[in-house]
Amino acid sequence: MSALESVRALGDTMDRMHGGIRGEMEMNATDLAALRMLIVREQRGEWVSPHEIASHLSISTASTTKLLDRLTESGHLERRPHPADKRARVVVITDHARAEFYRHFGVRMRRMRDAMDEFSDDELDAIVRFLQKTSAALE
Repeated sequence: MSALESVRALGDTMDRMHGGIRGEMEMNATDLAALRMLIVREQRGEWVSPHEIASHLSISTASTTKLLDRLTESGHLERRPHPADKRARVVVITDHARAEFYRHFGVRMRRMRDAMDEFSDDELDAIVRFLQKTSAALE
């Protein structure tokens, strides 16, 4: 199988995985993508504004407001004043949403980590470079 066929197969597998998780969490694709973004940015110690969510998801501000309202009502996120700029707002994932997210993604993430165990650090570095270049080429 060629590298590009493998990337395509991985993409298909990721689509099926996210579809399954959307069903398990009873969310649409955009809601789940927003939660994934918030988790990643939280892990980096970064604050997320509603505008950044709209930009990341390529949706309008009106659609972003509806998404934030929906996820706030379901208990998945909160809007808070920005810690450094009280005029601005940030979006924060709730403990409930974080636990639910990790419950659904955790097993899958462990399986991916286990699959990486058989590769050397040099091989993983090459894979990372390949995936970064491939991602950049698609943007």
